[in-house]
Amino acid sequence: MIDDCFLHDKQRLRHREAIEILKSRLSPIAQKTMVKLEDAPGKILAQDIMAPRDIPAFNNSAVDGYAFRYSDIENTAGEFIVSAHITAGDVEKVQIPEKAAARIFTGAMMPLSADSVAMQEDCKPDQKNGQKTVTIPTSLSRGANVRLAGEDVKQGEPVCTARNRLRPQDVAAIASSGIDEIEIFKPLKIALASTGDEIIRPGNSLQKGEVFDANHFMLSALLKSLPVEISDLGILPDDRNAVENILIKATKSADIIITSGGASMGNEDHITNILADLGTRHLWQLAIKPGRPMCFGQLNKTVFFGLPGNPVASFVCFLLYIMPSILVLGGGKWSEPKRYKIPSAITFNNKKPDRREFWRGFMRENEKGEMLLHKYGRDGSGLISGLQNAGGFIEIAEDVTSVKPGDLLDYIPFSEFGIV
Repeated sequence: MIDDCFLHDKQRLRHREAIEILKSRLSPIAQKTMVKLEDAPGKILAQDIMAPRDIPAFNNSAVDGYAFRYSDIENTAGEFIVSAHITAGDVEKVQIPEKAAARIFTGAMMPLSADSVAMQEDCKPDQKNGQKTVTIPTSLSRGANVRLAGEDVKQGEPVCTARNRLRPQDVAAIASSGIDEIEIFKPLKIALASTGDEIIRPGNSLQKGEVFDANHFMLSALLKSLPVEISDLGILPDDRNAVENILIKATKSADIIITSGGASMGNEDHITNILADLGTRHLWQLAIKPGRPMCFGQLNKTVFFGLPGNPVASFVCFLLYIMPSILVLGGGKWSEPKRYKIPSAITFNNKKPDRREFWRGFMRENEKGEMLLHKYGRDGSGLISGLQNAGGFIEIAEDVTSVKPGDLLDYIPFSEFGIV
């Protein structure tokens, strides 16, 4: 990342401005490596995979049944002599005579002269004069139940393209091409830290004024859904020198550092000041709710994300900004969640203008069978129960100041971020 690529003259960036800056100016920093196909799911592909041959490689039957020439239907009234028996894996090329059919099974190579297959459930096998016969429905269309060579992918066409994260179906497609080793981007190394003397880890006795560290476990769980390796920096104290030493040491091994808390403007909020003094602070202060104090920059050559301390704000900022940024830095593409227009069941009259808000919401069916969007009642940025009871975010744009029932609102289900 080049420092001046991120320069802007706004004190507080709008949501879409921040997104566009990150999308346009981030690029992969991950190295590449070769892996076996069984180790590839969830990783980001670093090469285009082109089909070395047609997939499937030969015309084959899609069902158990009888293969025949479609042109023979009229001359036979649907009654054929069964002259061959072909199973999956048979390599001998079979030629059937006119007015004859071949008993065939799913995946088996089609006879050279046949172009259609009738399902066995629709056929009536018989025997006449010691010869097996079958009656095939005359209503079938030409080419029925046949998988043609190259029907899935033709030789030279892309099976999977670089910078896509490999899903189970992608791995299956690569396997179908016969390739067992591919080039992927190495998982990024991410150092995760919480901040504040008041924060303690679960399992310890809670003293007056202390708070259990929910953010570490929430962010660690979110990161585990990505192709990354996580290291725990623990809880950073409210001590500038100690925080500096821990963060600078982490830059020697981590590709990305993510902190929660300490990103605001308080006397003990050291994160943003350290980033400004010792590194580069590219983005800070967003015109969103919750999550305004999120910061982004770099410390030495390590990418740095500073999240708010409140769990809901941290959750919102991670999903909207950090998750897609990690995917790009790790070799992938920016992942923009899909918005769904859902009618509102909400009455809200006092939203502040000039900032984008992300309410915790859920869909509920009314007595007419219509799906309506509801807002979770308690929306404080420290209330994790709002995240538990919501199904996604309701996104309210900067220029909207009120919402009434029936308004079409943008709804982002958590499933858009892989959370189900």
